[in-house]
Amino acid sequence: MMSLWKGHPAVKTSKLSINKFLIMPGLLGKKIGMTSVFSADGKNIPCTVIEAGPCVVTQIKTVETDGYNAVQVGFMPKNEKHTNKAEAGHFKAAGVGAMKHLAEFDGFEQEVKLGDTLTVEMFKENTYVDVVGTSKGKGFQGVVKRHGFGGVGQQTHGQDDRLRAPGSMGASSYPSRVFPGMRMAGHMGCDRVTVQNLVVLKVIPEYNLIMVKGSVPGAKNSIVIINK
Repeated sequence: MMSLWKGHPAVKTSKLSINKFLIMPGLLGKKIGMTSVFSADGKNIPCTVIEAGPCVVTQIKTVETDGYNAVQVGFMPKNEKHTNKAEAGHFKAAGVGAMKHLAEFDGFEQEVKLGDTLTVEMFKENTYVDVVGTSKGKGFQGVVKRHGFGGVGQQTHGQDDRLRAPGSMGASSYPSRVFPGMRMAGHMGCDRVTVQNLVVLKVIPEYNLIMVKGSVPGAKNSIVIINK
């Protein structure tokens, strides 16, 4: 991969610049919730309903000006009084209203311009998409819930209040420390999670809805990214 882009000015900055070239076409959306539909052969298929777009093109990035090609899109209009001056100037230059959420995509089949509206019609039924979301926050959790530990000693041998304890974390005299990466209690959830290869079961353009097979990370009304 590195040899393909060797010598490119954008690659010299950081590894993040290489990932910029891997941006896929897609849309921002809002998770509505889960339901189920029946297939043609009568099977009950669980699915997630997502309000995908409409998204407005707010910036077009090029290799000459930004070091990589990308299309920045905005989702969900917001009140101008909740927009700072930097954002207001950015949206004014694009000739669009203020947007709550921004994301970058690339590789669209059609040529896009500033102010264009991208809709859910770009997705087709019986194709595959990747959905990126933020998992539900669980707060501070112990090792049983966070890592699936079985507890210490189960319920025998005189164990008292040790059913959900983590057990030993390491030896005492050597190495006298806890190794990095040791599975312990801590913050759980609120992670960026990508679910790949979800089948598009149905597209409803009049309501900007897309139904994908299976579950999608995040709570109801959370923002997700749908990549083709």
